[in-house]
Amino acid sequence: MKALVLGFAMLGMLGGAVAGEKEDAVQLVGDAVAAGVAEIGNAKGRFVKGELYVFAYDLTGTMVAHPINPKLVGKNLLDVPDAGGKMFRQEIVDGVKRTGVVTVDYKYKNPKSGAIEDKVTYCKKAADLAVCAGYYK
Repeated sequence: MKALVLGFAMLGMLGGAVAGEKEDAVQLVGDAVAAGVAEIGNAKGRFVKGELYVFAYDLTGTMVAHPINPKLVGKNLLDVPDAGGKMFRQEIVDGVKRTGVVTVDYKYKNPKSGAIEDKVTYCKKAADLAVCAGYYK
């Protein structure tokens, strides 16, 4: 697994004013790009903010860091659909490869409520990773 390059912190964020959890997700991803994989996977680290947390995939769809569910780390999840059958991880990987940033909607289990809910995840390419954070609608 390759580490994040700290220089990617200078890549910038999405332009424009956004509010609430979307803004928090974008900010967390930007900060995580600068911090690296070890800090992203830290359950008590600065990239966990309530229901928001940063996670990262390599560009094959293998989870490389997840602070809430570390059992996912090392698993290729590219072909694992969401609760509705959507191949959202393929959208994430394809999107960051194509444009460098992507926002993907899907259904996922909320770790706080335990219910399957609509989730929006923002991802940014950093070196050979997709660094992501999502929020529940």
